[in-house]
Amino acid sequence: MKKILVANRGEIALRVMRTARDMGIKTVAVFSEADRNSPHVRFADEAVCIGPPASKDSYLRGEKIVEVAKTLGVDGIHPGYGFLSENAAFAKLVEENGITFIGPTPEAIEIMGDKLSAKEAAKKFDIPMVPGSEGAITEVEEAKKLCAIIGYPVLIKASAGGGGKGMRVVENEGEIEEQMHRAQSEALSAFGDGSVFIEKYVGSPKHIEVQILGDNYGNIVYLHERECSIQRRHQKVVEEAPSSCLTPEKRKAIGEAAVRVGKSCAYIGAGTVEFLVDEALNFYFLEMNTRLQVEHPVTEMITGVDLVREQINIARGEKLSFAQEDIQLIGHAMELRVYAEDPMNNFLPDIGQLKQYKKPEGPGVRVDDGFEEGMTIPIYYDPMIAKLVTYGKDREEAINRMLRAIDSYTIVGVRNTLIFGRFVLTHPDFVSGKFDTNFVNKNFKPELLQPSNPGEEEAAAIFANFLFSEKKNTTTAVSSGNKNGVSNWVKNRT
Repeated sequence: MKKILVANRGEIALRVMRTARDMGIKTVAVFSEADRNSPHVRFADEAVCIGPPASKDSYLRGEKIVEVAKTLGVDGIHPGYGFLSENAAFAKLVEENGITFIGPTPEAIEIMGDKLSAKEAAKKFDIPMVPGSEGAITEVEEAKKLCAIIGYPVLIKASAGGGGKGMRVVENEGEIEEQMHRAQSEALSAFGDGSVFIEKYVGSPKHIEVQILGDNYGNIVYLHERECSIQRRHQKVVEEAPSSCLTPEKRKAIGEAAVRVGKSCAYIGAGTVEFLVDEALNFYFLEMNTRLQVEHPVTEMITGVDLVREQINIARGEKLSFAQEDIQLIGHAMELRVYAEDPMNNFLPDIGQLKQYKKPEGPGVRVDDGFEEGMTIPIYYDPMIAKLVTYGKDREEAINRMLRAIDSYTIVGVRNTLIFGRFVLTHPDFVSGKFDTNFVNKNFKPELLQPSNPGEEEAAAIFANFLFSEKKNTTTAVSSGNKNGVSNWVKNRT
């Protein structure tokens, strides 16, 4: 494999390209008109504009991306995450055109892309399941009978998709009909599929996921777990590895269960198996993501494994270079997703120009981003600015390094989630490890982020604008010839 096209944008495109360059592989960037000046475009060896800013006109144009790949003699396509990464039709199209899809087979994507078929496949491999319906539920009376058996509260969930869409908690029989219709309508609107199923609602769960790797020879290993319970609107904001609540015995059990889920669909490449874990540490299969996860850096930090390198090696037919007993768990890692969102206003996106942008540095700090000072956060895509990752010898050191990194991270021009990250990492429930997916709803109120002195924020803003005006005439952009290929994840695991 001598040339890879990255069918994505921003920080994940850069992250994949850096590892590819470390491996001596040339890279191709595709970009929308909105991303013409983005760092991932300049970093790549070749770059091609594939359409207007809207995703449907650019990053979701599978046929156009394959056409570019064929024209430029590309050997493999890495989809990153989001966009076409879990699109079985795209994976199949890539393969039909004689190009290697750096990911699982289309069949595995199809099986695990639908929650009902995923549960059906996993059930055959003795994976613990939350009690619920065997398949899609379409009739209200059928739903009522099932709920009477499994007991309230229950959760109505869309079979396709994720991100909290098509999901409703039902407390009693009187709510079933209305909430079921709402879930079906939302699922149809969001995913084009109104199928829903019902399962027992686990009231205070932790959301824990396990990273797996599988090769073409039937070998599958797990690289331990990530704790992903700090969420807003059912979407992750803070992740860490390993989880602070699992015993060594539970860690082994949940890892082995994740491997069995991988075997249920003959999984190849990097994937993530997600579980709900209750207060008694019983775990239940939730779903599988057939791609690299946003939060994969924390796993890289505690294992020393470059997951993108492994993806590429597997895609070009190599066996896994290590066995389960070779995988070590050393230290602790934290990740904060730095979004251009206003935590003071229900985390609404805050689009604008990065008037000042300076990343934190120092021991154990890694920043995966795709922006530079002066760039504008576009309205067309996910508003994530960066992934701020810290590593320490233990959880306490990882938290302290994250707090130091937050304090030295300068972002002026858009509201962002750095201040929310500090709130989370200093909260007693988080520090003690005694939290679940309800953490934000239970503990967070926007007014808690107000400065103790009302004048502090205004003074800080005035000073920041002064500094910006002093330096704006001397700031230069990074040269388009900058070919620094050193991987952040390697040099910052210290």
